[in-house]
Amino acid sequence: MSEMTPIENVADFILLIRGERVILDANLAQLYGVATGVFNQAVKRNHQRFPAKFMFQLTEEEKQEVITNCDNLKKLKYYRGLPYAFTEHGVVMAASILNSQEAVEISIYVVQAFVQMRRILFQHKELFSKLRELEKTVALHDVHIRSLFNAIRELMTPLPLPPKRRIGF
Repeated sequence: MSEMTPIENVADFILLIRGERVILDANLAQLYGVATGVFNQAVKRNHQRFPAKFMFQLTEEEKQEVITNCDNLKKLKYYRGLPYAFTEHGVVMAASILNSQEAVEISIYVVQAFVQMRRILFQHKELFSKLRELEKTVALHDVHIRSLFNAIRELMTPLPLPPKRRIGF
């Protein structure tokens, strides 16, 4: 890959799984210009460089969720095994095991994309907190509205007629 990959293209590959921003092995291999099998083999040969904070394997449920939610990962359903997810640190470590200039250049773009996403999230943190407060308020209003409807339904149900009093003996 002689021309540089724009950060925007790299950002398309970043997913949020288990609360971590990650790139899947197939996408990382594509960015580095190697086959996924070759990439995973290099990672397995150097497994001691990838602690759990750098890389983890998706569960079957996570794989299905990724396939369902990400249009660019439909080919993942034909993937025999469970894919690996690499955090920002795992991406940098992967570049070091591939040991090519192209991998180093791409890892710079990937790290920049992670940093840019973190910056954007930080800038909108206040907006997110206000949105959360609004969601809580709406949920509280929903509860109150349901209780009002239940009270109205109770008022709308006819009361049973009292038994007729007999007059006389």
